[in-house]
Amino acid sequence: MLDDFFSRAIIAGIGVALIAGPLGCFIVWRRLAYFGDTLSHAALLGVALAFLFEINITLAVFGVSACVSIALLMLQRNASLSSDALLGLLSHSALALGLVVLAFMTWVRMDLMGFLFGDILAVSKMDIAIIWLGGALVFGILIAIWRSLFAATVNRELAEAEGMNPDRANMIFMLLMAAVIAISMKIVGVLLITAMLIIPAATARRLSSSPEQMALLAACIGSIAVIGGLFGSLEWDTPAGPSIVVGALFAFIISLIVVPLAGWRSRLKTNNNSSDLNKGSQL
Repeated sequence: MLDDFFSRAIIAGIGVALIAGPLGCFIVWRRLAYFGDTLSHAALLGVALAFLFEINITLAVFGVSACVSIALLMLQRNASLSSDALLGLLSHSALALGLVVLAFMTWVRMDLMGFLFGDILAVSKMDIAIIWLGGALVFGILIAIWRSLFAATVNRELAEAEGMNPDRANMIFMLLMAAVIAISMKIVGVLLITAMLIIPAATARRLSSSPEQMALLAACIGSIAVIGGLFGSLEWDTPAGPSIVVGALFAFIISLIVVPLAGWRSRLKTNNNSSDLNKGSQL
């Protein structure tokens, strides 16, 4: 019989994995891993501002992440720096500002390690409600913009020619990313959020044959990583958040073995069939 806190952790973790998987696919397709890092680092500034102004942490993290996303879009249009340079500037600046603000608030006692690496075993029923309701909203919006966002990912000019609005789709995607980071911060922490977005999607890419299949597989792989990581954490007394990421890593390693092995078997079967046909023709 599982304890209540462990059951809540599994429910919350699966809720995050189900929405992080599909969004992570676009991060992989668009090569935006550094963007995910930037938003996750900005989350710590959101935590600091939440303590400073005594507001809800999830809302503060979403607000800061959304502001960083908008700032990135504006700088990309007006600045002469490359996207990588802008992301590095925003990422490290936001992280440093968050740490400096926290250092000044000497009257606040907080578990910094919990925010950096997550504290999934401490999630409450309210946290679960926020994760699932927020995740459902994000998922619904993602479905609504899926066609235009995917078209902009494949070919921006073609998407514009078909009457779509790539800029609007990109803005909505960035806000969805900010929302996912805000609701998942308590699960794996600000330093490991990007891993949960990227690793299941990267694994699913090796196993899928269509974008929709990849999104579905990424959500399933993320959920398996959550369950396996939590049970591994319970068995070996390891940190829960990093254990979940390690579970996702094991899934990726398995995909590295399974896919080449399946290809080798397929080629072997094809060669055997060709050999049988040749023998039959000789007879």
